[in-house]
Amino acid sequence: MLTFTIRRLILAVPTLLFISLVIFLLLELAPGDPMAQVPLTVPAEVKEQMRLALGLGEPMYIRFWKWIVQFFWIEPQVLIDHYFGTTFAEGKLRVISWQTRSPVMDIVIQRLPQTLWVVGTAYVVGILIALPIGIYSAYRQYSWFDQAGTFVSMIGFSVPPFFSGVLVIVIFSVWLGWFPSIYDTTLVVDSWESFKRQLQQMIMPVMVLALQITAQISRFMRASMLDNLNQDYVRTARAKGLGERVVVMVHVLRNSMIPVVTVIALGVPSIFGGAIITEQVFKVNGIGQLLITAIQANDLPMVQTLTFIFAVLIVLFNLVADVLYGLLDPRIRYD
Repeated sequence: MLTFTIRRLILAVPTLLFISLVIFLLLELAPGDPMAQVPLTVPAEVKEQMRLALGLGEPMYIRFWKWIVQFFWIEPQVLIDHYFGTTFAEGKLRVISWQTRSPVMDIVIQRLPQTLWVVGTAYVVGILIALPIGIYSAYRQYSWFDQAGTFVSMIGFSVPPFFSGVLVIVIFSVWLGWFPSIYDTTLVVDSWESFKRQLQQMIMPVMVLALQITAQISRFMRASMLDNLNQDYVRTARAKGLGERVVVMVHVLRNSMIPVVTVIALGVPSIFGGAIITEQVFKVNGIGQLLITAIQANDLPMVQTLTFIFAVLIVLFNLVADVLYGLLDPRIRYD
């Protein structure tokens, strides 16, 4: 397993370099001009000077190489300096946002807690609800519980978040007045009262996101459980006199979790990517909203850095899913 993990990590390096090149070229070839947001009263020669200051006068390969050095070499040095008090990155040029003229990673770190509070909580809640629903729905196939779970899952799949988000705002914020309709990103949790306010403003966006997550994972869990419940090893375990709880919760569940682990592991990067539509509806100042703002402003360094971070997370959690396969199923061996 260790050899497999090391080999996959080494192979991930050229993969990520190729992904970064593809992202860079796509953004370079995409329509749009960073100077489009500049007022029309600004003279053309001033716009050209601004363009040169952003580094747009250099060839594409030079700008790509500078970004690679900044992201893979300078930004890790900044992290080391922050934690250990060193000065490795002092005076070196970091990845700078064209829109705010501040380091991209500093902005990402500022926005990340808001995304983790909302999307991360929704993901955990969705998994904790989906797994028991999927297990019991498969065990009691075609029961009223299974029918109700299927109905709720179809709603979760069918209703887009821009509709369900507005719907819960109208019901719970406008009509009932229970929760705030806009997420207060300036709230500092430093007391019991502020913690309760944080929970109140998280309930509606978490509710919308958890519905989608529960619908997806519960269906995967149900289908995987049904496939394993009809296997020969289950009949053998029952014939040996094992209790039904042991058969279902130990033997069947462990084998059924193998495909579900893929869905859960590959969904983790979406936590860091944020829920773009939901964050827009509830005005959560997170990573998803940051990406939308950067795209609208043609802020290429911000868009390139965010999309590449998402790619890194996807590659990483693909590896995590493969390792978990080996832990869940002893028959899987990586040579």
